[in-house]
Amino acid sequence: MPLGSLLARPPPPAGGGTVTAPLGATVERRSFLRATAVGGTAAALGGTLWRGAAHAAPAQPGTGPYGPLGAADAQGIALPAGFTSRVVARSGRTVTGTSYTWHNAPDGGACYADGPGWIYVSNSEINPSGGASALKFSATGAITGAYRILSGTRQNCAGGKTPWNTWLSCEEVDRGYVFETDPWGAKAAVRRDAMGRFKHEAAAADPVRGVIYLTEDVSDGCFYRFRPGTWGDLSSGTLEVLIGGSGTSGPVSWARVPDPSGATATRNQVSGAKRFNGGEGCHYADGTCWFTTKGDNRVWQYDASAQTIELAYDDSLVTGGSAPLTGVDNVTGSSSGDLFVAEDGGTMEICVITPDDVVAPFLRVSGQSASEITGPAFSPDGTRLYFSSQRGTSGSSSGGITYEVKGPFRT
Repeated sequence: MPLGSLLARPPPPAGGGTVTAPLGATVERRSFLRATAVGGTAAALGGTLWRGAAHAAPAQPGTGPYGPLGAADAQGIALPAGFTSRVVARSGRTVTGTSYTWHNAPDGGACYADGPGWIYVSNSEINPSGGASALKFSATGAITGAYRILSGTRQNCAGGKTPWNTWLSCEEVDRGYVFETDPWGAKAAVRRDAMGRFKHEAAAADPVRGVIYLTEDVSDGCFYRFRPGTWGDLSSGTLEVLIGGSGTSGPVSWARVPDPSGATATRNQVSGAKRFNGGEGCHYADGTCWFTTKGDNRVWQYDASAQTIELAYDDSLVTGGSAPLTGVDNVTGSSSGDLFVAEDGGTMEICVITPDDVVAPFLRVSGQSASEITGPAFSPDGTRLYFSSQRGTSGSSSGGITYEVKGPFRT
């Protein structure tokens, strides 16, 4: 079945096991022009898209749109008024209502509409035997299934959702690969060699320009884009690297990476490739790709139309007090234009950066200082936020906890 058919076909039954049907197809760009408000989620969410003038300067601390955090709840999560949390899965334990054991070290994730319900996909950042799993929810939020969608891979960290409803799971190892997977678990995952071999972190699809943006998690890493020969088919195409000076703003360009196989490190193949200190999360919406770098606690924004970059946040540029956001990592967005940035370390918070350039804590996980927050993703209707504490209270990969937060998110 073509990849594009995933958009229209009835969802297959959940299940684990080995599947053999390959992924591959073409889809038309026009189907996705408004499908990116929440990490590529379908446009049924509604709400305003990201404003072109938003995030025009590095964000500064202020009062967030949801107000102050309350006391930690029974799960140890401090939330604003009106929000509640629950645990939906724990590493090494059977997912409630299923026979499936949740994976260790849960990391990057995304949500997919599944009829009246939805699916949350989560990577496993262990090496070897990383891969990815999925949780299936009914329209009421009840868990109805859990299953494996990728096996036999290494240290699957972040990744990204495609507009044709597949999950790109990225290996964060030297000369790592990108694997295209089926969130329904009905089709075999496919290794996408043309997307390059390097220490992959996250991916974000730009359906207007027909490219996939990619981050690289090394201290002198680069920012890439993959231009498939046919949009919707990632089996072949051109890998490009961002070219620019040493500044934090201004015009940039792209150049082809001669050898995506990484026999020579991809980041060292093109003269003038711009360096980024530890690329992490990546999120595209309405003409802008946002990506984070953990080595310098920055959130960058790439204006795809103007081909310019600038800073949306830099903890060293915060004035009038301490920075509320440190250890920047995974990032996602809501239909209101808010960015939600998870911390690796810091104070174990997910912080919100508004289109008005205000940064403030949205939630805080207590008692888990040896962990990191991973995989933030919104349900298709925008009312639930999923994320994981990768190592939970134990500080080990077997202690991961995956959460759901429900409440009045802005639309």
